[in-house]
Amino acid sequence: MKRREFLQHPAWRTTALVAACSAAWGGLRTEAQAQGGDFTEGRDFRRLANPAPVPGHGKVDVVEFFWYGCPHCHSLEPALEAWSAKLPSDVALRRMPVVFGALHEAHARMFFALEALGQLSTVHKRIFAALHIQRRRLDKFDDIAAFVAEQGVDKQKFSEAFNAFGVASKVKQSQQLAQAYALEGVPALGIAGRFLTAGSMAGSNERALQVADALIARSRKSA
Repeated sequence: MKRREFLQHPAWRTTALVAACSAAWGGLRTEAQAQGGDFTEGRDFRRLANPAPVPGHGKVDVVEFFWYGCPHCHSLEPALEAWSAKLPSDVALRRMPVVFGALHEAHARMFFALEALGQLSTVHKRIFAALHIQRRRLDKFDDIAAFVAEQGVDKQKFSEAFNAFGVASKVKQSQQLAQAYALEGVPALGIAGRFLTAGSMAGSNERALQVADALIARSRKSA
């Protein structure tokens, strides 16, 4: 979804600043070829000018930046799930909800609150389905709390987690990581704190996963 389309979409007009779903992607255009795959730097992926922080788990860190309201993120989910199931043991995938505005923050808090309660794996795909298949509105806390309660999550515990300092801290960390990757849209994949690719860059979500594989291999060689 292009920025203009996002801002004009009636369901999301209250979200200011930048589009969370961007089919157009900027970036430096060079002709250097990526090692480990026939992909072009500046077209299929871009290298960060300054490395982004990565967890100290000793694995190749892969970050999926997403927003629950993004139709492209919803479309990517099945392919990403299948791809992540085949990742080798030295690669760690983590999902990171973006925060570009108030609505994004509500969805990010929902994600991190469910994660804190150990309910994320159960509810994650149901949120996408509620928004994109059932066409439910989950932009207000009361609507979000009612929805997660329908999924079997204790409403009081969810409310406490949603407003907890720990969740607020994770939302802030998400914003900082998106800034470190100079993120302009979702879905996107950050690799090893050094590279960024997306379907809007690679030509399709499926090809972006292939680019990610090549960048993972490249990161191993330079580790």
